Amino acid sequence: MFMFHKLRRNEKGQAIVEMALVMPLLVMLLFGIVEFGRVLNTYIVVTNLSREGARLGAVGGSDTAIVDFVRNSASTSGFDTTQISISPTPTSITKRARGSSVMVTVSYPVDIIAPVIGTIIGDPFVVKSQTTMRVEG
Repeated sequence: MFMFHKLRRNEKGQAIVEMALVMPLLVMLLFGIVEFGRVLNTYIVVTNLSREGARLGAVGGSDTAIVDFVRNSASTSGFDTTQISISPTPTSITKRARGSSVMVTVSYPVDIIAPVIGTIIGDPFVVKSQTTMRVEG
């Protein structure tokens, strides 16, 4: 009985040791979830920006009108407009005949906050979306 009581008393630090072993994994999992959410949110916004730019090009918007519209929409979404890349294809409005296609590619770098996650997926992680629509008018 005395020996059992002595062993039980020595197990008091076991929970702290287990927590010290598991805590880095839990923190990494939490950082991964947060970073995934940030990248997914950026992907959704970039996809919508490329879709809206392609729509503007499909109804007859010029290259500068597409780029300006996408930049203005990006600034209202909280993006740094100096970092966003927008490229409509074909580049000239005269090449966009009715029935042909217009493609708008938008890319934006996402700065990764978590240091370990950044080394795994790359920092910055570039989110890119491309939308093609048929020219209407």
